[in-house]
Amino acid sequence: MNSRTDSEVGRRGTTNTIIGSTTQQPRMEVGLVSCTKSKREEAAKPKDLYLESAFFRKARQYVEANHDAWYVLSAKHHLLDPDGDPIEPYDETLSGASVDTKREWAETVFEQLREEGLLGDGNRLVFHAGRDYHEELTPFLSETDVEFTVPTDGLQFGETLAWYNDRI
Repeated sequence: MNSRTDSEVGRRGTTNTIIGSTTQQPRMEVGLVSCTKSKREEAAKPKDLYLESAFFRKARQYVEANHDAWYVLSAKHHLLDPDGDPIEPYDETLSGASVDTKREWAETVFEQLREEGLLGDGNRLVFHAGRDYHEELTPFLSETDVEFTVPTDGLQFGETLAWYNDRI
C-alpha cells in the first residue's frame, strides 16, 4: 500500500491532491482525461470526439504539454488511446451511475491500465476527471506501486476551467 506524508500530499479540496508514494520522480506521468457529454456529431478519434467541450479542450492541451502520455476515460469504451480508431458519438456517462456500475467500469479500466503497462513502480497517473471517473478506481490503484493524483479535486467546474487557464 502506498504511503502519504503531509508535506507530500495536498489536503483534499486543494489543487494539488497527491495520493501515493512521492519519494522519487515518476518514471512516466500519464494524464487520464474523462469523456464529456458534448461530442462531435460524427465518428472521430478519441482525442477529437470530445472537442465540443471547453473542459476537454483545456484538459487535452494541458496533458499534451505536461504529461509523457495520455488516455481518455470513456464511460462507454473505458480506457481509450487518444489516437485510436474513430468511435461514434454516444450518450453514456458515469455521472449518476450506481456504485456497482462505477465499480465494474473501474475494474475494466484497471485491467486495461495493467495491460498497457501503466501500473509500474514509479509511474504517476494524473486524473483530469471528476470523481465519478476516479473514485471507484483509486482503491484498485492503492494496491499497486503506481502513484496517482487529482490536481483539480474539490474544484467546481468554473474553478477547474480557471485552473487549466492558469497553466496552459
